[in-house]
Amino acid sequence: MATLTAPAPRTVLPALLRHRAVGKLLVLAALAAVLVPLADARWASGSWPQALTVDLTKPLSTASDWIINNRDSHPLFLYFFGYISNAVVLSVRAVYLVLLAAGWAGVTAAAGLLAWRIAGVRLAAGTAAAILACGLLGMWVPTMQTLALMVVAVLFSVVLGALLGLAAGLSDRTFRALRPVLDTMQVLPAFAYLLPVVLVFGIGVPAAVLATVIYAAPPMARLTALGLRGADGEVLEAVESLGTTARQRLFTARLPLARKELLLGLNQTIMMALSMAVIASVIGAGGLGDRVYQALASVDVGAALAAGIPIVLLAVVLDRVTGAAGEGVRDGGRAGWAYAAAATVAVALAARPAGLLGWPDSWTVRIAEPVNRAVDWMTAHLYSGVPYVGGTADWAGHFTTWILDPVRGGLQWLPWWAVLLVVAALAWLIGTWRTALTAVLAMAATGVLGVWKPSLDTLSQVLAAVAVTLVLGVATGIAAARSDRCERLLRPVLDVFQTMPQFVYLIPVVALFGVGRAPAAVAAIVYALPAVVRITAQGLRQVDAAALESARSLGGTTVQQLRQVQLPLARPALLLAVNQGVVLVLAVVIIGGLVGGGALGYNVVFGLAQGDLATGLVAGAAIVCLGLMLDRVTQPTERRAKKGA
Repeated sequence: MATLTAPAPRTVLPALLRHRAVGKLLVLAALAAVLVPLADARWASGSWPQALTVDLTKPLSTASDWIINNRDSHPLFLYFFGYISNAVVLSVRAVYLVLLAAGWAGVTAAAGLLAWRIAGVRLAAGTAAAILACGLLGMWVPTMQTLALMVVAVLFSVVLGALLGLAAGLSDRTFRALRPVLDTMQVLPAFAYLLPVVLVFGIGVPAAVLATVIYAAPPMARLTALGLRGADGEVLEAVESLGTTARQRLFTARLPLARKELLLGLNQTIMMALSMAVIASVIGAGGLGDRVYQALASVDVGAALAAGIPIVLLAVVLDRVTGAAGEGVRDGGRAGWAYAAAATVAVALAARPAGLLGWPDSWTVRIAEPVNRAVDWMTAHLYSGVPYVGGTADWAGHFTTWILDPVRGGLQWLPWWAVLLVVAALAWLIGTWRTALTAVLAMAATGVLGVWKPSLDTLSQVLAAVAVTLVLGVATGIAAARSDRCERLLRPVLDVFQTMPQFVYLIPVVALFGVGRAPAAVAAIVYALPAVVRITAQGLRQVDAAALESARSLGGTTVQQLRQVQLPLARPALLLAVNQGVVLVLAVVIIGGLVGGGALGYNVVFGLAQGDLATGLVAGAAIVCLGLMLDRVTQPTERRAKKGA
């Protein structure tokens, strides 16, 4: 026995050393032993060196002044941007006038019949009820304004995204060129799009629509390219063998095979356009988002909720209808659509002599006052002084004192080169040296831009919020994966939360937690939680049943099955949950600048409010770099290789 077991230590150790992660750790330890003393001797203070900072204030201010001074006279603005602006204004106005001319009865009939043709009676009734609820809440005109902006923005987004996706799907060179651009746009928070557009087009509807188009087009482009590139090769080969041209193959094979991805792209584009249309109220989009923004500015939670509920209803309806379209349109052919269109026109025409164009004031339900009374009660009874558990203000204060401040202090205490080394190590462990290089360069760019400390402040909020999100999300996802009843109970809640635009999350947060970094983090946690729960539950449910059955047959307990079988096999899904949690948290932490989140979000808000291109654009660029770094550090190499391919 002794002779048989003696060689074991010699074989285990080399096998351990041959493990790629262990090898990387050894290389990192060796590099740290060399680099840390050198960096400490050269940059002992730890603060970002002034010599490595590039001051963009003067060139950006010069560019901003030139644009402002020439916006009304230069040919580029008069004959290019001016025509685009006019086309957007005319398009939005035309759609808005059509909606007003149809009246509330015509719009409700059109929405209900459209949903009926796509998904049946049940969704049609829900759609009509949601449209009527917008009027009952006294938000009919703002809802029509938002819908008009949405229709134009989605149309332009779909056309632009489909053209880009078509080019990327048919050309490898175009796909390689577009992929880094789409990756960057995917991690760029919505707020960062606003300032450059405002600078060129000014405050108003054109800037809001174009910012929405830029934000919402990438999902359509990515999913179109994905559908075209993922088409069944055997089908394409069979079609090509029939002597068809490239154009015929595109329209008879590639596009029909990519139908599901195209409709999913439409769904994602609509949802992102609605989210951005609400955020764009900051730059004069009007509609429901403007009502929410104005109510938040005056801390009128009742008015904010009255405008927020229609936004949520629109989001849920649009998500359901476009999601049902992906499953297939109901039978009935062109005749069914013709009957639906005729019925809509008949209802709209019949409503005119009956005086049913504008929503009657007597049918309006005023909820602002009772909601504000409820908020006052919660503020008086839940905000502070609750026995044993404290109040929401106490929780926010404890979260700031015990979590946010220590994380921020720790990051800002670390020397800048130590932060870059940690970023490089994490990115290399999960990816390749190219991943590490990209992450380090992105993080270093925040220092070069002169916003190292605000970037670390934002990073601390993201890390703290992501940690809480993952603890709650993974635990809830495990419960949903192991219990069908729990999954059924959670589904409608997650559906509503996942379709709710980012801006709306600030309403209850301000009411319960006031303003500050903690409320911004809470809003980010609530926004990112549904995605983490869904991805975790889906990953655990897709674990190989044979592996679970084998673990059960060996007498494994429920905890052992989870820890030793399900979680390891669901690792790709869990890493995806981490990645999505980080990206979604970052998006809302930046918007948290509106409620006292500070850091880069405050710089963007300040730049928008003051028209300060240097402050806002530098902060926006830093947000892009921070998002790119976080995306690289949390996204596995194998998924990144497949992303969009």
